[in-house]
Amino acid sequence: MGKAIGFIRLMRPVNCVMMGFAVFVGAVLANQQFTSAQWLNIIYGFFTGFTLTAASMTINDYYDRAIDAINEPSRPIPSGLVSTKEAIVFMVVLSSTGFVFAYLTSVLCLAVAVISWIILATYVTVGKRTGLPGNFLVSACVAIPFIYGSVAVTSQVQLNVVLFASMAFLSNTGREITKGIVDVKGDSAEGVKTLAVRYGERNAAVAAALFYVLAVSLTPLPWMRRLVSFWFIPFVLVTDIGLLASSALLLADHSRENAKKIKNLILLWFVIGLLAYIFGVLT
Repeated sequence: MGKAIGFIRLMRPVNCVMMGFAVFVGAVLANQQFTSAQWLNIIYGFFTGFTLTAASMTINDYYDRAIDAINEPSRPIPSGLVSTKEAIVFMVVLSSTGFVFAYLTSVLCLAVAVISWIILATYVTVGKRTGLPGNFLVSACVAIPFIYGSVAVTSQVQLNVVLFASMAFLSNTGREITKGIVDVKGDSAEGVKTLAVRYGERNAAVAAALFYVLAVSLTPLPWMRRLVSFWFIPFVLVTDIGLLASSALLLADHSRENAKKIKNLILLWFVIGLLAYIFGVLT
């Protein structure tokens, strides 16, 4: 039982569900009327996003095991709950499963999935220690599921999907920089050159806030371009206020403890932002 819990924790199921759901959102943004075949593609797309995200969480924890031994010693690998060999096998199984679901959707979707996996592998093996460029690689992986959803049902990328993927990219980059503040001790010990390690927590907080504000600055565009209905507004206002308030709180207190709280709050604003697009398109 303990081993199974270790594998579940390694996957981070909440993140996996969010990325699978992001594929659905991308599909809804691209096309509101689905045929039976398109619904099947969306289901395949959800499981592609879910399993490849789980694989990415696993391989990330494998490469981060030394850092996590300092920052998060209770995680499955540093705690000994899951061995390094088991983690590798688990990652291969998850990746293979994700590619199968992508192939069942379309060859184009398989290509997008492979590109996403390559970006992830680049981040984990090379990009992680580069700081901001590594943050951009992670954010690209977060934005791709929305694009994937659009490709799954229309074989192209619609404008409103591009806008939302851009917001996801910017806000997640801010979150990655915030995470760097949380992990500064372990990252410094392992030579990971995050903005917090290079320039200090305060400057990293300023950079994170800048990306949150940039994400907020894009939110009026879907409404201005008549891509969404009125119901987009109340939800996106909550997201915008949340991101701006989180930025202010982070600038006022850039301690590890507060940055950890902000990092978790950003996920909440991200979910509400997803709802804004869903209600804005479907109502």
